[in-house]
Amino acid sequence: MLKPGFMLPPLMFTPEEIEALVLGSRWVADRADPRMRDAALTALGRISAVLPPDLRDEMETSALLVVPGAPFPADQVDPGLLRKAIRTERRLRLCYRDEAGAASERVVWPFALAFFDRVRLLIAWCELRNDFRSFRTDRIVEAEVMEARYPARRQTLMKTWREAHERSRASEGC
Repeated sequence: MLKPGFMLPPLMFTPEEIEALVLGSRWVADRADPRMRDAALTALGRISAVLPPDLRDEMETSALLVVPGAPFPADQVDPGLLRKAIRTERRLRLCYRDEAGAASERVVWPFALAFFDRVRLLIAWCELRNDFRSFRTDRIVEAEVMEARYPARRQTLMKTWREAHERSRASEGC
């Protein structure tokens, strides 16, 4: 317990931690959707505002750059909707088109978004396949967050998915 009048020291970062924050935020600003870009830049601004001048200079003069990547294929569904379904652990009804253009309707339990250099993937438990599946976000034609929560916790799904993924990689010799 803290006694009345006790003051916590200000949050401090090492130069390497500042570089990591700047580099990560720059990557998000270049590779994520506009709301995530704005959030990354706003977070950097807030961090910069509370740093002492010498560390603020480190942050503002960071020489770690993110080279702009190839543009992502355009998403038809707002990525914010996908993040909301993940955060609130809600089922998501999808209309999805595969690489050949064939459409399918799915109800999924989304628990992660994966960001690659050229695509983003929604990772979810698929009720149709009764298994984990990944869906390219640019191939999701429609998405609706359902009222019903999915029965497992997001962290449990993530752990089970990681274990299954590791077993699959081990059996392939990777």
